[in-house]
Amino acid sequence: MKKTQAVMADGREIVYYDTRDDAVRTAVDTRALDPVVSGSELRYDRLLDEWVVVASHRQTRTHLPAADACPLCPSTPERATEVAEADYEVVVFENRFPSLSGAGSEPGTEVATTPDGGPFPRRPADGRCEVMCFTPEHRASFKDLTPERARLILDVWTDRTAELGALPGVEQVYCFENRGREIGVTLPHAHGQIYAFPMVTPRTAAMIRSTAAYRHRTGRNLFDDILAAERADGSRIVATGEHWTAFVPAAARWPYEVHLYPNRRVPDLTGLDEDARAEFGGMYLDLLRRFDRLFDGEPAPYISAWQQAPVRSGRVDFALHLELFSIRRAPGKLKYLAGTESGMGVFISDVPPETAAARLREVGV
Repeated sequence: MKKTQAVMADGREIVYYDTRDDAVRTAVDTRALDPVVSGSELRYDRLLDEWVVVASHRQTRTHLPAADACPLCPSTPERATEVAEADYEVVVFENRFPSLSGAGSEPGTEVATTPDGGPFPRRPADGRCEVMCFTPEHRASFKDLTPERARLILDVWTDRTAELGALPGVEQVYCFENRGREIGVTLPHAHGQIYAFPMVTPRTAAMIRSTAAYRHRTGRNLFDDILAAERADGSRIVATGEHWTAFVPAAARWPYEVHLYPNRRVPDLTGLDEDARAEFGGMYLDLLRRFDRLFDGEPAPYISAWQQAPVRSGRVDFALHLELFSIRRAPGKLKYLAGTESGMGVFISDVPPETAAARLREVGV
């Protein structure tokens, strides 16, 4: 994998990733852009022991542009975009409308530590937000890519995890993709995002507490025991490989939700060995294609989220895994977060996990 770093017209970093060692990336961003201004801040919720990001400047971000105005397509002589090159394989650049910015300016504080600052603590939302374009093809989706491209993307996720995790003040790196207007995507071009958080996120903190309690109670690893139990039960298994297992969790929150675990536990993407990396692309593309066969030809809106250990805490017992889920519950019907989910955090699932797993097995090829 060849990595070429450059600077955009407003000073943001852009990084090209290529499979070819002879790839040359020399195009210059000629746009007249004002510097990015971000007024984001973190506000602390004392009742829930969580930070909330306030990023009002994002109200003006680009929203569902026409295909001929897409900022993620390669540049042409007639139109300059976020990507100065006329073509690319995978490219990553700093978001022009970031929720978090200024990573590395000063050390962060752990989310579990109640901050000082009176009754309404707040601090700058230091961190970094990156956009990752998977393909130059505007109408392509991740599922349309080759296993080789999926492998390159995995290697890029890994590189960004290492790079961002090394920045002072960064506590956790989160790689994810949102697909579909129903999810809230504002740019239809196939892309993902990478967040470098200045705190451990609430979901990860909850998993770390659970694994620590389980270790104290049993002396074993909770992730290992869940994976072993799912493989032994089999009713929720969707697909298995030599190095990965895909299953619907027994307490799935979403109508169709699949967790993809490496069979050998590692804390984050940097820990995957070559065998697991080689097998990932085929298995992941298979899952995405199964999702798109579920709803009579309707593309499945989905979120694909890498769960990784924090940079400095909770790493010993944490297990890297991918969580893939759709909010579509049936053709023409979406799963909305209604009163119980949004108001109380209690999910009510419309599809039994065993039924979802059976359906996902049926639509395999």
